[in-house]
Amino acid sequence: MGPVRLEMLLFLLVVNGVWAGTPKQEDDDTERLPSKCEVCKLLSMELQEELSRTGRSREVLELGQVLDTGKRKRHVPYSVSETRLEEALENLCERILDYSVHAERKGSLRYAKGQSQTMATLRGLVQKGVKVDLGIPLELWDEPSVEVTFLKKQCETMLEEFEDVVGDWYFHHQEQPLQRFLCEGHVLPASETECLRETWTGKEVTEKADRREEEDEEEEEEMKETTGHAEHDLEDL
Repeated sequence: MGPVRLEMLLFLLVVNGVWAGTPKQEDDDTERLPSKCEVCKLLSMELQEELSRTGRSREVLELGQVLDTGKRKRHVPYSVSETRLEEALENLCERILDYSVHAERKGSLRYAKGQSQTMATLRGLVQKGVKVDLGIPLELWDEPSVEVTFLKKQCETMLEEFEDVVGDWYFHHQEQPLQRFLCEGHVLPASETECLRETWTGKEVTEKADRREEEDEEEEEEMKETTGHAEHDLEDL
């Protein structure tokens, strides 16, 4: 069997339901650059998640130095310290490179951690001995895509531009979700916040799996009926 070219392979994936249920306007959008809304959404999600991970620490920091004047060190809980924020921001945008493009999903949901359904399907074909030609070596399949690399760069730019806003939220407004305070309050106009309301439930994948299972059962029944008719025809002969 010769190598499967990318164009033919994508056609086969669509036919077999990998992108089933995707609107027509999304068909021509399998590769695109992320929007400002999507960048802000992922930035705020990553920062909020990291702060949640360290928020229960009971560590107390000693700040300042004991001088000849007798000035005493300040004791500051780590959970409300500037050090905690600085550590959370460190390598924040580097973590964006852990995301993959899930082309079978809509809108901002296309960016998620873990292997996409499309790539899992392609790897399955390779394991079965099919030669899949994506134009890059197999060992580079897991490298960050152009979209994800762009996400990371835009994350760095946005973080630099709105660093003071993030600090203001951390010290004075944590009663609000960071996504609302940063993205809706400072980064985006009201007309460009739609992606913030997109949430992933997994329902789409479940529906696809159910449809595929029903189709497989129907095909199996058709094969049984065809076989039965053939047996009857032989008996008549």
